[in-house]
Amino acid sequence: QVQVQESGGGLVQAGGSLRLSCTSSDFVDYALGWFRQAPGKEREGIACINWRGDVTSYADSVKGRFTISTDNAKRSLYLQMDKLKAEDSATYYCGAPLHRNCREYETYFSTWGQGTQVTVSS
Repeated sequence: QVQVQESGGGLVQAGGSLRLSCTSSDFVDYALGWFRQAPGKEREGIACINWRGDVTSYADSVKGRFTISTDNAKRSLYLQMDKLKAEDSATYYCGAPLHRNCREYETYFSTWGQGTQVTVSS
C-alpha cells in the first residue's frame, strides 16, 4: 500500500477554485490520477497523467475546468480545480490507474489514503 499525504480540500462557493495535493515518496514511474466518490455513487476516475508526465486525460465532467500535474522533485501530484460546481462535491483520492498510459483509468484504478473532502456550495 502506497503511503500518501493528501491535502487541499475544503468548502468553496460555486465558481471558486481549490488545489488538491498528494505527496508520496513512492511516486516513481507511476501513472497517477485523481478519483472521486460522491455519496451514493461509485468511485470514478476524473483525471490521469501518464508515467512520463507528458500526457493527461480528463473525464468529460471536468474537462476544461480541472488540471492535473506532477512535480517529480517533490514527489507530488496536484489537481487544480477551477469553476467548481455543486456536482463536484465529493471525496477526492489520489491513486494510480491500472495502465501506465492511462487507458481505461476511469474504471480500473487503485486509490490510496483517506481522501480529502471537497464541498461546493451553490
